[in-house]
Amino acid sequence: MAFPGAGPGRDPAARHRVVIVGGGFGGLYAARALGRDPRVSVTLVDRRNFHLFQPLLYQVATGALSPGEITQPLRSILRRNANTTVLLGEARGIDAASHEVLMADGGPIPYDTLIVASGARHTYFGNDAWAPLAPGLKSIDDATEIRRRILIAFEAAEREADPDRRRSWMEFLIVGGGPTGVELAGALGEIANDTLRNDFRSIDSSEARITLVEAVDRILPSYPVDRSASAERQLGRLGVTVRTGTKVVDIAEGRVVVESGGVRETIPARTVLWAAGVLASSFARSVGETLGAEADRAGRIIVGPDLTVADHPEVFVIGDAAVQPWKEGRPVPGVAQGGIQGGKYAAAAIRRRLDGAPPKPFRYSDRGDVAVIGRLSGVTNIGWLGPLGRQGGFIAWVLWLGIHIVYLIGFANRIVVVTRWAWSFLTHGRGSRLITGDPLLPEIEKPEPPA
Repeated sequence: MAFPGAGPGRDPAARHRVVIVGGGFGGLYAARALGRDPRVSVTLVDRRNFHLFQPLLYQVATGALSPGEITQPLRSILRRNANTTVLLGEARGIDAASHEVLMADGGPIPYDTLIVASGARHTYFGNDAWAPLAPGLKSIDDATEIRRRILIAFEAAEREADPDRRRSWMEFLIVGGGPTGVELAGALGEIANDTLRNDFRSIDSSEARITLVEAVDRILPSYPVDRSASAERQLGRLGVTVRTGTKVVDIAEGRVVVESGGVRETIPARTVLWAAGVLASSFARSVGETLGAEADRAGRIIVGPDLTVADHPEVFVIGDAAVQPWKEGRPVPGVAQGGIQGGKYAAAAIRRRLDGAPPKPFRYSDRGDVAVIGRLSGVTNIGWLGPLGRQGGFIAWVLWLGIHIVYLIGFANRIVVVTRWAWSFLTHGRGSRLITGDPLLPEIEKPEPPA
């Protein structure tokens, strides 16, 4: 049986060329699953030379972990896969007729099967002018920038003598009440009320005002209603004000304009963090346009039951780049498991085709959701655990720890992260509170001399 969509003029006896674009969860798990098959040659392309454990990115943004503790070089992870080549480069699009991935450096990469696993980035829903004022959280660079802004705000408040400006430096607003926004808000509340409480002399860090804004009627909308309510209560105990049914309509220096019930209001906030909305990567959108594929409003390609593009069985799209089928009217959620299972499925489908057998339809297994909201608190929604899977507080926090340790790539990373978490738990500290990037110093209008 000829492999569907194999490159033009290919020798059937030659090794099947699989090109994977993206080294996130989907791309990495696909590469690992194909790594020992002698019938296949794999090329993994990514703009970064490392795999990022994105669920812990907010811990880098809030100083709990360092970037190196949630990343692992792709070459190191795949070094035992003799059939796999890792390339550092940027994929711009494809030539569908010649079966080539077009690269930014001009050197195309031929494929027989393409796996698009290029993920997604945050979107400002057409308001790109907000980006410099409200950074999102999708990369290590984003995380270190957010960390810089949070720490600079407290440092500036310590130096500022004018009481109004001092107060303004300690006003924070997070846009988006999904897991990322909730975890950011909880970590920020913990920083203000616990971590920094004895570090400053001129300010009381617990006086920081933290607001979480969500456009729909509750935070964590993908969780059951009672779990959303539990999360809101736990955030309240950390000093976070939750505003649901509230839409952001404008962001400017030092303020955010929101609308709720048809009434507009200005909320003062010097530090604004964005955790609302995703947009498929530019490569995924380019592939979709080239192949004439149907896409959703976020540019994610709508794929079939076998995760391939209609009329192009040689192109798999997985993870956050795709609308992967799950339940009627509800696709696979944009979580790590969606990418992991999509990557494993694509690899298995390729092997079945090489065996001359048709692939089975993709079946997503919901492993549940866990969000941590600071020290010893969190919420879970793990259906297969029954009543135990709908927890809050300490039990949710313990489950979150276990799940993230299991899926963290690299044995050394697990040891370091567990050690860091244990030390932070005992000392109430965050050891990675480094201010990097530019500018390093805040703008102080009226500096206050030290006491």
